[in-house]
Amino acid sequence: MKKQLLILLLLLPLVIVSVIGVAVALAVTTVQSTTTTTTPTVGAYDRLGIAIGAGLAIGLAALGAGLGISAVGSAAISAMAEKPETFFRSFLIVALSEALAIYGLIMGILLWIKL
Repeated sequence: MKKQLLILLLLLPLVIVSVIGVAVALAVTTVQSTTTTTTPTVGAYDRLGIAIGAGLAIGLAALGAGLGISAVGSAAISAMAEKPETFFRSFLIVALSEALAIYGLIMGILLWIKL
């Protein structure tokens, strides 16, 4: 029973993420095909909104990553002090927290290119 629950908890997110990824890829290709036929005009307020959105994407993602790393980092060091074999798990969790800041940076750059 415990193995079945573990398999369910590990495989279900992978299946859901792959389905969401396919849906997003289809949506992006649909939007790109419809926007390439028309030439949208970007006004001053649109540029201001995009600039504010880029700043918020980078700033809030970095803030969230900092909070996550501060909470996870201290727990990871404490766990490694007690059991050195937990290094990889601890490193993986800290790396996932750091990836949040990178995603925010990428979104900020993509929005800035839109200007």
